[in-house]
Amino acid sequence: MQPNQPSQQPQQLDQVAGERLSHANRIFTSDLSVNEFALLHGAGFEPIDLVMGVSVYHVGFQFTGIRQQQELPVLTEATYRARWNAMSRMQAEADALKADGVVGVRLEWRQHGESMEHLEFIAVGTAVRYAKSPGSYRRPNGQAFTSHLSGQDMVTLMRTGYAPVAFVMGNCVFHVAVQGFRQMLSQMGRNMEMPQWTQGNYQARELAMSRMQAEAERDGATGVTGVSVDISNYAWGYHTVEFYASGTAIRRLGDGDPIVPQFTLGMNS
Repeated sequence: MQPNQPSQQPQQLDQVAGERLSHANRIFTSDLSVNEFALLHGAGFEPIDLVMGVSVYHVGFQFTGIRQQQELPVLTEATYRARWNAMSRMQAEADALKADGVVGVRLEWRQHGESMEHLEFIAVGTAVRYAKSPGSYRRPNGQAFTSHLSGQDMVTLMRTGYAPVAFVMGNCVFHVAVQGFRQMLSQMGRNMEMPQWTQGNYQARELAMSRMQAEAERDGATGVTGVSVDISNYAWGYHTVEFYASGTAIRRLGDGDPIVPQFTLGMNS
């Protein structure tokens, strides 16, 4: 589990977002490509609106010895919670629209303003509805599914007998111990492994991956597809890095689930 993982209860819709979404029935907005739009439409999905969530977070400081090899839980929790805030606000917008899912989810970050400790996390995706049977593809708790898969990949996934459940993630901020002066001298001019970095990077990746898998298990998924592991150090210096794992948790379609029809995008000769 993530350190101090936030509650999974639905978040209240932001008032400003609610005003924008109140016009969604008149016209939809989407970041889908033309091909994605055509494939999803042919498979029975209709775009409703672009949904998003934002969280600007102040990342606190955690003291550690330069010779200590360990996870930094204060920084791990801060960067996870900021991502969770952004994702849950995007989820709230999708649920307010009574969407069946959110496709093409992007969860990105940037430094905010001049302060090195302020990070902004932004979650964006297109809310969709399965027109032939609304509600069919929602999660067991009634919320819209979330997926970082493209429109093409999502349709292909459903034709193979699986459905997306949720965008899942896990992270670990880790401090790699600074090697001693004698060790540095022993490595000069030689080909040799750097054990602190090997073990630290391995341990941090494993923690991030296991936490992502725990989220998938929590949501009742049977697997995670499209997994990626990214590495960032933000403003923490050379020896402190974050490993961030993310993917789309999926489940097997049951006998009562609708089957996405075959659809081929026609091309002019």
